[in-house]
Amino acid sequence: MGSQPKKPHKHSLSAPCVYTLRMELNPDEISPTIWRRIVVDGRVSLAKLHHYIQAAFGWTDSHLHEFTIGEKRYTLPHADDAMDNIERLDERRAYLNRLLTVDDRFVYLYDFGDSWNHVITVESFEPIDNDPQGHAWIEGGARACPPEDVGGVHGYHEFLESILTNPHSERSKELLAWVDGEYDPDQFDRRAANAAIKRILWNQWGGK
Repeated sequence: MGSQPKKPHKHSLSAPCVYTLRMELNPDEISPTIWRRIVVDGRVSLAKLHHYIQAAFGWTDSHLHEFTIGEKRYTLPHADDAMDNIERLDERRAYLNRLLTVDDRFVYLYDFGDSWNHVITVESFEPIDNDPQGHAWIEGGARACPPEDVGGVHGYHEFLESILTNPHSERSKELLAWVDGEYDPDQFDRRAANAAIKRILWNQWGGK
């Protein structure tokens, strides 16, 4: 999806740089848009970016995922991958500043059953003098992540219709109990999301 990936122009792969990425969840199917804007060290791997995306949206990392950049797919290698004759590259060896530059778009797919497609746009790329040391932070966003295992976009719409239009029905009570008692589709807690990213950095999840 989107343009073919391009390397940032004449920029050292080891030099400090930051990317600003805008991420939208199934934007052609969900309105208003569920989105996040994250600033990240451009030298991080896609494997590390996976953890940042999980934290930014509030997913629980309970399902498989993959990135699609141009015609190439990146994920963690699995023994079954060879069975479908689709080439998948190792996301631990793929880095933002080697693959993407301004205005490029790519897709992060989470949960192959529910098919949550995060359409990601590189809004800016900037070499910097100070070293961000792999750091990432969320600048903005809107609306809550859908509940895990809700059944994809269709299930999400049905879930919202039930809890918003008839919140006192038995079905709505069951659904709210399933999501620990409450769900506000318009809520996004940026502080909580950044705290989750800080835990990732502190525990060094996902490597570089």
